[in-house]
Amino acid sequence: MSLYRSFCSLVGGLFLSLPVAAADTQFEEFTQRMVSKHQFEAGYIENALAGASKNQKILDAIARPWEAKPWYQYRPIFIKQTRIDQGVEFWQENQAALEKAEKEFGVPAEIIVAIIGVETFYGKHKGVYPVLDALYTLGFYYPKRAKFFRSELEQFLILSREEGWEITQPMGSYAGAMGLGQFISSSYRHYAIDFDGDGKRDLFNNTTDAIGSVANYFSEHGWKSGEAVTYATSVSGEKYQALLEKALKPRHQPAELASHGVELPKTTLPAPVKLLKFELEVGHEYWIALHNFYVITRYNHSPLYAMAVYQLSQEIAKAKAK
Repeated sequence: MSLYRSFCSLVGGLFLSLPVAAADTQFEEFTQRMVSKHQFEAGYIENALAGASKNQKILDAIARPWEAKPWYQYRPIFIKQTRIDQGVEFWQENQAALEKAEKEFGVPAEIIVAIIGVETFYGKHKGVYPVLDALYTLGFYYPKRAKFFRSELEQFLILSREEGWEITQPMGSYAGAMGLGQFISSSYRHYAIDFDGDGKRDLFNNTTDAIGSVANYFSEHGWKSGEAVTYATSVSGEKYQALLEKALKPRHQPAELASHGVELPKTTLPAPVKLLKFELEVGHEYWIALHNFYVITRYNHSPLYAMAVYQLSQEIAKAKAK
């Protein structure tokens, strides 16, 4: 960073033609992009990058995501009594906002509650990393997904300008997600809403805005009101294995599953569907995923995550009904 910090001090933000490290070249290219595409002052972007810090803990965390665990280890992280009980409490405390969101967007209250429960334990754990540092670290020092995180850094700087934030203040996850529902910057810009009508959209401290924004996110991604999410199933033979695909989007007809040894539920399934397989300590369990399951994976591209959200939602709804 020494060359770049020296470069940042030059009058007028002029770029040197001297050889620089690859990272410094990326900083220059990012700065030029923010200036030419989004009309930022060069000095503002230079100072933002010079003031951000590379954090090794962030790099360590993204290298071992929870979604890399097998299902039998992943599930207990989220499906536990304390999270169920506090989900019921959160629902009761925010009944009016949840009813409004369900009515306006068609997304069940228990799904909204479960998302916030999985993401931040109902707002108790919203993240300990400066969002600027997280996106800077991953955007410039994590080659595997650098392009994505530099794009999110771009969105974060735009979002901060739009919302009037001091860029060093927002705190979030190691991946730069923010607020009760852990929206990344691009999602915050496009899906966050002012759900209580106070003139601001605040996903950090305003629970009503967070509830409405989660519901809006699901609605915008095609949630089908009144349609099921997934059904437990069983399989026989070996033909079913041909249906197990990494692609998350459903593309099979129910009859195709049946012809491959998958037991169908005693109800009419909306097509298309997808077969899922989850690892247990001994053996596996199988599920038929519908469109709404796929919509949950738009929030986090992991079938483990989507299943945890779904199962937590069902447990919360069951406990609240008692």
